[in-house]
Amino acid sequence: MTEIAPLIPRPDGLEFLLTRRSRPAKTLTTPVPDRAGLETLLAAAARSPDHGKLEPWRFIVLERGANLRLAELTRSKGAAAGIEPEKVEKNARSFADAHLVVAVVASPKPSDKVPEVEQVLSAGAVCLALVNAGLAAGWGANWLTGWMAFDRPFLSEGLCLADTEFVAGFIHLGTETAIPPERPRPELAAITTWLDA
Repeated sequence: MTEIAPLIPRPDGLEFLLTRRSRPAKTLTTPVPDRAGLETLLAAAARSPDHGKLEPWRFIVLERGANLRLAELTRSKGAAAGIEPEKVEKNARSFADAHLVVAVVASPKPSDKVPEVEQVLSAGAVCLALVNAGLAAGWGANWLTGWMAFDRPFLSEGLCLADTEFVAGFIHLGTETAIPPERPRPELAAITTWLDA
């Protein structure tokens, strides 16, 4: 059994979190993490908070062939649903240009103690943890969704998801080809309320 290390300050870890920046999926290319490297990132993501130890999420690793298939499925399902062609093509390109994507599937479990919303939030935490693990390992990483993440025909045919499941995030991983500029961040005073009683 692995011992839990005592809490000690980790300024390098805090500095990483204060400066982290997702890399746009369209700027990612090969090489991508190999299987062993990706399993390490998945293990890090799976350490996310999980109330009740329900594991209300799972991973589907989408390699190049699967991404090409999903790009075509995006086009056909988008057209059938009457979605604007420009939007459909943008979403299709997110798969067509990808070499490695991890679909983080929200898979809520029946529970009298843990509300479904908490399980869905846990799946979101897994998405961010996977992005951060990828960035910390030196890969470019990005969290996307799009209408496909919630479209039942796409989810059923493309990923064989159960009716109770959806994609919390498509996490793109690869080698960055461009460093994105910093973007404006929230003004803390505008989003923070302090209560002392």
